[in-house]
Amino acid sequence: MSLLAIWIGLFGPANVVEHGLQSTYVRFSVLALSSIFFLVDPFAAIPSFIAITSGADAKRRKSMALKASLTCFIVLTSFAVAGRLIFRMFGITLPAFEIAGGLILLLIGIDMLEAKRSPTQEASEETQEGAAKEDAGIVPLGIPMLAGPGAISSVMVLVGSSPTAWQMVAILSAIAITAIASYGVLNGADRLRRGLGETGIRILVRIMGLLLVALAVQFFVNGLTDLGVIGKRE
Repeated sequence: MSLLAIWIGLFGPANVVEHGLQSTYVRFSVLALSSIFFLVDPFAAIPSFIAITSGADAKRRKSMALKASLTCFIVLTSFAVAGRLIFRMFGITLPAFEIAGGLILLLIGIDMLEAKRSPTQEASEETQEGAAKEDAGIVPLGIPMLAGPGAISSVMVLVGSSPTAWQMVAILSAIAITAIASYGVLNGADRLRRGLGETGIRILVRIMGLLLVALAVQFFVNGLTDLGVIGKRE
């Protein structure tokens, strides 16, 4: 007797189907949350946030952290909602975007493996310009430091490959969780920097970079598979 038959005998067909749906939902939700969070990467933004907000009091820092997180949420949610429309308007296919997104993720991930922010997420000129602004919560903290090209690409690839409503809910939930976590990290930037130290932050960034490189390769494989260059696994 097969394992599937034993499982059905013990729990019934309805429970097997329910378990399968839950498993798929969990896998997709974890993929969405991890890819979006690793690309937003609020931990790597701590040094820039501290530099930009140097001289500001606690209330002003909290306000800028909130604005940056809200900007990240609004930008990523907008691209999630309008993702399919953008694909249709510009005639972009999902495989093409997967390969392009994979390339961006790979560049960001390689820089993160060296424990530094990628120029695609943040340039030194933007940090200097932000430090000179009265309020840098929206630009450059919110975009492009948090909601940069990599995060936007990841959201659009996830939306392009998600045909069901619950998958869209999972993506929007992942964006919301990431924005809330980003606010917590930026608001507590000084405490986190003292607690983790430069070494701890670098280790976190490198771990995220390693996972991001793996995700970038998976995007490449998915794109090539959808194009028929690579055969699908049975």
